[in-house]
Amino acid sequence: MQYRKFGKLDWQASALGFGCMRLPVIDGKMDSIDDPQAIGMVRKAIDNGLNYVDTAYAYHEGQSESFVGRMLKDGYRKKVRLATKMPAWLIKEKTDFDRYLNEQLERLQTDHLDLYLLHSMSGTRWPRLRDLGVREWAEEAIAGGRIGAIGFSFHDELPAFKQIVDDYDKWNFCQIQYNYLDIEHQAGTEGLKYAASKGLAVVIMEPLLGGALANPPEPVEKIFKDADPARTPADWALQWLWDQPEISVVLSGMSTPEQVDQNITSAARSKIGSMSSDMQSVIHRARATYEMLGVIPCTKCLYCQPCPHGVVIPQIFELFNQGVLTGQYWLSRDLYHHLSDGEKASNCEDCGECEEVCPQGILTSDWMPYLHEVLSNEKEYDGRKVPKPD
Repeated sequence: MQYRKFGKLDWQASALGFGCMRLPVIDGKMDSIDDPQAIGMVRKAIDNGLNYVDTAYAYHEGQSESFVGRMLKDGYRKKVRLATKMPAWLIKEKTDFDRYLNEQLERLQTDHLDLYLLHSMSGTRWPRLRDLGVREWAEEAIAGGRIGAIGFSFHDELPAFKQIVDDYDKWNFCQIQYNYLDIEHQAGTEGLKYAASKGLAVVIMEPLLGGALANPPEPVEKIFKDADPARTPADWALQWLWDQPEISVVLSGMSTPEQVDQNITSAARSKIGSMSSDMQSVIHRARATYEMLGVIPCTKCLYCQPCPHGVVIPQIFELFNQGVLTGQYWLSRDLYHHLSDGEKASNCEDCGECEEVCPQGILTSDWMPYLHEVLSNEKEYDGRKVPKPD
């Protein structure tokens, strides 16, 4: 395992962090984590030098923190820096700060958090917490030993990101969505460099866009294979991140033992400045090809679920994306046909609730009528480029 500077804090973080958002589950139920397999996976990563474990109040429908508490028994708590996140959308008054932190400490079976983040900050969510006194509260929690460092995760655009960074001079770190497709999306490369210039450690989430970059469409996969047949698309994406000195930790939401093994191997080879100009050119061509295909940027974070009208939004996006990227529309349409009527895109009522919480800013209510027409075979789909709704 390789280690990297974590902002101004006096410790070295493992290049690879374990994100406990996509753990293996039983019978496809997100709130039913497969403890034996998941515990074995995370502990194996820790035994191989990983020292950063990330979770959140809402992950796995509220079960991730309790799982992490169980996983960190038998001496594993002392081997890692533990990070979790305040459920900012549930905060209604100042007393909620302590209420949720205390609940999280109990779930995690610990008396302190090494790292605590305000979850999913945006240009509207941050001012509300700031005005409730979250900065002062955080300083008290740090002074009392319940929190070691304070940070925030982010889903909005660059101006809001810079404003949040500038609004508090005691931030220790931040967590941003970043990968070779997101260089100008959300905080982007400019935000990454801006935060690092202020002394913040930067933790990366969605390095593989929910796994999409590990299994790219055929034109993109061919670019990587032609460049180096021995390297996987996932390794290309991860090494591109680790090449950048501003990045402290790359989180991976590993779901299988094979992914753990592959990512540990990849992290062992990570190094700042390791990508040659030719390798950077490969990434550039892959990015350009993706942009040409125009895939809907859903990462299956499930923030839009459950839909109040029953629509299985991430599943529908995935079916459409698979059709676009593979050309196998018959398969996507067949799978869509097997959804219940209440789950289909036609059930969308244009309420906008999903758009308010979508980290990717997808205009779901605009997409749904079109996707229903395409996936129900009522509308012919011509060409591989995804048409954008008006």
